[in-house]
Amino acid sequence: MIKVAVAGCAGRMGSAVCDAVRAADDMQVVCGIDPHAADAADFPVYAAVDEALDAHEVDVLVDFTQPSVVAGNLAAALPRGVNCVVGTTGLDNATLEELAGRAAGDACLFYAPNFTTGAVLMMQFAKAAAPYFPEAEVIEFHHAKKKDAPSGTAVRTAQMISEARGGRASEAPGAETEIAGAEGARGALVDGVPVHSVRSMGYVASQEVVLGSMGQTLTIRHDSWDRASYMPGVLLGIRSVGARRGLIVGLENFMA
Repeated sequence: MIKVAVAGCAGRMGSAVCDAVRAADDMQVVCGIDPHAADAADFPVYAAVDEALDAHEVDVLVDFTQPSVVAGNLAAALPRGVNCVVGTTGLDNATLEELAGRAAGDACLFYAPNFTTGAVLMMQFAKAAAPYFPEAEVIEFHHAKKKDAPSGTAVRTAQMISEARGGRASEAPGAETEIAGAEGARGALVDGVPVHSVRSMGYVASQEVVLGSMGQTLTIRHDSWDRASYMPGVLLGIRSVGARRGLIVGLENFMA
């Protein structure tokens, strides 16, 4: 039985993770971490990760909190040898590597910018297509309460496109064409790839990758309408992280 602690257990994603872990027959929620929540019906809730780990034996910490607190949570868990599954975006690669370097024993830090299988495949398809198209842009759509922009999925997608093209920037006009008073119209450049963020209460999470060359475009789109779509990937991460060590980025590393 895998003993799981959920940081951000009272949030939208955290509560969905708790429900998914409860429904699995090979794991259990032993405690939650959320400074704004009371104890749940079947597990205690603590204000801080240190408190939770002092009180319970934990195999895996799942973190769906906020960019401002996730690094502190990982800094508390990894030196204790607790494996971490992280869906909170906003951490750069240097920070992830530094945190993973603090891990004790065989502990693993697994970070996924997106836990849906469709989004993972979207990124892989974009990576495969990128060398054949001189232009590529990413448009991501999220709910209005999302804390970071661009999304972690969009950033990772842009990085993968750039790597697949050998760092070559898009040939389309960029920020130099923006008119006065409309700076940012061409989006944020992430490793040379323009990324555009849309925020609206009408979305959960969607993303388009638009690749173009003379006379043609290829659009790859993924839509997530329910947070339940993330749960198979989260459970896969929980089940897989114990067999790995160090820093692992991307759910594709665990998908057969």
